Amino acid sequence: MRLQGLKVGFVLTGSHCTLDQIYKEIEKVIDEGAEVFPVLSYSVSSTDTRFGKSADWCSKLQEMTKKPLIKTIVEAEPIGPGKLFDILVVAPCTGNTLAKLANGITDSPALMAIKAHLRNGLPVVIAVSTNDGLGFNAKNIALLLNTKNIYMVPFGQDKPLAKPNSLVAKMDKIIDTIIYALERKQIQPVLIEYSEN
Repeated sequence: MRLQGLKVGFVLTGSHCTLDQIYKEIEKVIDEGAEVFPVLSYSVSSTDTRFGKSADWCSKLQEMTKKPLIKTIVEAEPIGPGKLFDILVVAPCTGNTLAKLANGITDSPALMAIKAHLRNGLPVVIAVSTNDGLGFNAKNIALLLNTKNIYMVPFGQDKPLAKPNSLVAKMDKIIDTIIYALERKQIQPVLIEYSEN
């Protein structure tokens, strides 16, 4: 088990179409021996979409992790002073979260968790999922790629003809990225040809 004994904070933001895939990756992280501590953006904790009801997502996540859900800024703030996690994963990471993180904005439990964790000089893994990764958010991705203690899950264009600005991380590379990030290395290559298979 490659993550035995690790405490992994896992931040989920509002790319609702990828949540089902992310839950499978959380199960893999747990199967690798880690304790997972879930942090939810306001969108994930309170918004029902065609991809599912927030109450169902929350219930399933708590059942999987056996941990209380962190759903407020107040609940997320102790992550820093308590040094609660060894590593923090943000998956899926929306363009909104990317932009706010790149510009130092802390207005949600997700962003507070990231800020609190980074203050300890510990690694943050980001798995992007945004329709504007090659548009408005290209500059924010570039900034974060060059930010100390931030490591990106390899990503590519998921639908280059239908949505040419859209970028999605290869979510099945989350564990590999965690392992590299714990050694303070960026997994390579970062830019990949995206495939759903």
